Amino acid sequence: MEQYVLAARELGLPEMGFADHLPLFHNDDLTLAMPQSDLPLYIDKVRELQEVHSDYPLRLGIEADYIRAHLDDVAGVLARYEFDYIYGSVHFIGGWGFDQSRFKFEFERRDIDEVYEIYFGLVMEAARTGLFDVMTHLDVVKKYGHRPTKNMKPLYREVAATLAKSDVAIELNASGLSKPVGEIYPSLEILEIMHEYGVPITFGSDAHKPSQVGREFDKLLRLARSAGYSDYVGFAGRQRIPRPLPEPAG
Repeated sequence: MEQYVLAARELGLPEMGFADHLPLFHNDDLTLAMPQSDLPLYIDKVRELQEVHSDYPLRLGIEADYIRAHLDDVAGVLARYEFDYIYGSVHFIGGWGFDQSRFKFEFERRDIDEVYEIYFGLVMEAARTGLFDVMTHLDVVKKYGHRPTKNMKPLYREVAATLAKSDVAIELNASGLSKPVGEIYPSLEILEIMHEYGVPITFGSDAHKPSQVGREFDKLLRLARSAGYSDYVGFAGRQRIPRPLPEPAG
């Protein structure tokens, strides 16, 4: 984990935070999230790194999947620790892990417009719970390049209004550029609507190895500015810290 911190420092990032995946309660596939026994180890390691790098703002975060049937389980675990921020995400529609390549064939069996509507419905449900500070990779449903056939702007506006009312920010990350969709999460169309409704943004690397820390942040900054944003937020103790948007390099 220290390699991630060193990478962030070398890049000159003003701060960084960890946001590993909370253990899943509905699925024991350890390729998707850590086992229950590893969560205290993860927390302890971040605390240890905060001491080692006491001169550098290093935040403790977590990413938790929204699974309606296990909401109480997730809430109970989240309440045990003092996180700086909590990411909410949706990776499952029922039992379908739609962002896993081994299950992408399921898209061909479904109505894509209905998939989008169900997915964003779950995003809104997650935001309304009050458990999450940020909804991450907001339009990850597009990961394999499946696009809706009808105009989704009314749905995106409903999502933006829900996030604004629920006081939940969104994350920008560039991991989608290396996926079949070849696009940042979220799209410019969605980001412009989020800005219109006053939904704050933050930045994530979605880094699964140290070399991905801060990946394509210049592109994220340009996208944010294109959508009308002039600031972003960091987090400490579940409180948002507003900051001016830096100029992209180059």
